[in-house]
Amino acid sequence: MVSSCVWRAMMVAEMPEPQDGALLLRLEGFEGPLDLLLELARGQKVDLATISILSLVEQFLAVVEGARVVRLELAADWLVMAAWLTWLKSRLLLPASPAEAEEGELAGEALAERLAHLQTMQRLAAWLAARPQVGQEVFIRGTPENFTDYDRSRLKLDVAGLVGAYLSARRRGGRRRIYRPKPVSFWSVKDALGRLEKLVGSLPDWTSLEQFIPQELLSPLERKAALASTLIAGLEMARHGTVRLRQEAPFGPILLRGDGQMAEDTPEEAESNQS
Repeated sequence: MVSSCVWRAMMVAEMPEPQDGALLLRLEGFEGPLDLLLELARGQKVDLATISILSLVEQFLAVVEGARVVRLELAADWLVMAAWLTWLKSRLLLPASPAEAEEGELAGEALAERLAHLQTMQRLAAWLAARPQVGQEVFIRGTPENFTDYDRSRLKLDVAGLVGAYLSARRRGGRRRIYRPKPVSFWSVKDALGRLEKLVGSLPDWTSLEQFIPQELLSPLERKAALASTLIAGLEMARHGTVRLRQEAPFGPILLRGDGQMAEDTPEEAESNQS
């Protein structure tokens, strides 16, 4: 018992550490990972008669006992491959009866399926490792968006009422009415550009874009459309050097001022505008 433990300890010291989930073997006629030996044996590209199963089992036990951390699923995969090699060599050494041959084929198919599953997991692990990593190759947005959907319709209908309304509409099918929505006129970019050209010269300091929206626009929808048109007009004028735009904070108000007032900037404002 003591000599066996000493032999395994010496074997562990001589064998290389497992790398990337591969059990490295040093056998007579072969030196390399266990999965490669199994693949060559299945394809009959290596002579199993020269492979010592005893040495294979001893090296397998030595690695499992000597390694500090061995994942249970990894050791199970090694055991399956070692069992598959042992079964292949046993078929070379022992003549099988028809019943034993059938059982051996079923066991071989099960082991082959387990090996194929292992190879699939290894390929998937390599594929995942090659994917772009968050924080290295891929970066997320600094300010997350809120995609919560709120129901502002204030409609309170039940299924029975909806079905009744549908049936009533079907009964009135002879009297068809064409739906003609009321046309809505929005403030265009051209109108916003003309208003900015008239007002920007009379403003003494930075002014919010909302101050340029006409006061007669009362509905929220019209004011939002007018604000968008004013922003586009301001960007167009800034592109031509007529005005300057500034936003001091994310999602904060957008300020506008005529470009002719740059000479009146303080040193701090001039440095901020240049940056």
